[in-house]
Amino acid sequence: MPTPRNKQPTIIDIAEVAGVSKSTVARALSGSPHIGDKTRERVLNAVRALGYERNHLAHSLRSGKTGLIGLVIPDIANPFWAEVARGAQDAAAASGASLLIFSSDWDPEREAHHLRALRQARVDGAIVNPVADNVDRLGRFGLPVVLIGSSAERFPELSSVGSDIAQGVALGLDHLAGLGHHRPALLVGSANRLARVRFMRVVHDYCIGHDIDPATLVIEEGSYTVESGRAAMLRLLQRDPKAARCVFAANDLMALGALLAVREAGLRCPDDVSILGFDGIPAAAFSDPGLTTIEKPARTIGVEGMRLLKETIEGELEHRRVLLDCSLTSRGSLARNGESGPARLMAVGSN
Repeated sequence: MPTPRNKQPTIIDIAEVAGVSKSTVARALSGSPHIGDKTRERVLNAVRALGYERNHLAHSLRSGKTGLIGLVIPDIANPFWAEVARGAQDAAAASGASLLIFSSDWDPEREAHHLRALRQARVDGAIVNPVADNVDRLGRFGLPVVLIGSSAERFPELSSVGSDIAQGVALGLDHLAGLGHHRPALLVGSANRLARVRFMRVVHDYCIGHDIDPATLVIEEGSYTVESGRAAMLRLLQRDPKAARCVFAANDLMALGALLAVREAGLRCPDDVSILGFDGIPAAAFSDPGLTTIEKPARTIGVEGMRLLKETIEGELEHRRVLLDCSLTSRGSLARNGESGPARLMAVGSN
C-alpha cells in the first residue's frame, strides 16, 4: 500500500511492499552479498515504487561515513576551476559520493570559514586548493585532505595533484621560439600570488638554460582576469609596440583580454600581434581568432584529486605529489615571425 503523500516512506514500508523483513531490506540497501538476486530486486522495486530515500544522517551515524566530499577552489567563476570541479564531481558520483563545492575567492578568511563548515558537516574528506596557510588544520582534526594547484607545494606533507607548470611553460616558450618569436612579452599575475612566482621561476630557469640573461626580463602585471589582461595589453601597446608583437599570458583570461585590446587598438591578431595563453579553458576555442594555448588538464586534476582522496580515506595512499603534463592546443592566434635576431626573451616593465 502506498504511503500517504505527506509521509516519507520508511524501511518498514519497503519491507511490507516487498514481503520481506526489515533486516533483509537493510542488507539489500547496504549492498550486502548475503541476499539473493530475486529478493534484492523485489526490495529495489519497492524502493522505486514508494520513492524511498535513505536517511543519510542515520546511516552516517552507524557507518561513520556521510558520503559527502568537500571541494574548496579559489574561483568558481573561472572556467578552469569550473572544469576541475566538474572532474571531481563526476568522479565523486561514480563512487557514490556527493560533492559540496565552495569558492574561497582568494580570500583566506573565507577559506577558513569554508574549512570550518566542512569539519562541522562531517565530510569524509576534502580536496582543497589552499590560498592560506590554515589548511593543515584539517589534518589536525583527522580529516583526510588532498591538495590541488600550485599552492600545494607549500604543504609537502600532504598528498596533492596539479599541472606540471615547469613542463607547460617551457613547452610554450619552445613553441614560440620555433615560430621565430624570440622576444615575447610576458603578462603575469600580481606579485603576491604563488602562481606568478612559479611561472616566473620557470621562465628564469629557461633563460639560464638557453644562455639568456634573466635580468633583461621586466614584467607587465595583471590579475588573471579578462579586464586586467586588456588593460595590461593596452599599456604594452602604448609603451613598446615592438615588444607587443608577441605576448605569452600566464592564463587564458588575460590572453583573451589582450586579444580584446589588440582589436580595440585597431590591430589584428595574429597579423600584428601573436598571443599565447595558458590554461586551456573552453572559451579559448570561441574567440576570434581561436586562442592558441598551453592546456592544463583541469578535468583530470579533479578526477585524480578524487582518486587520491578515496585512497587516503581508505588508508591505502602513500603520500605523493602527482604532476600531470600540459599540452599545446594550436589555433589561430600565433603567426610565424619573419624577424631575425638573437634568442632573447623580453617582458614589458611594470608601472
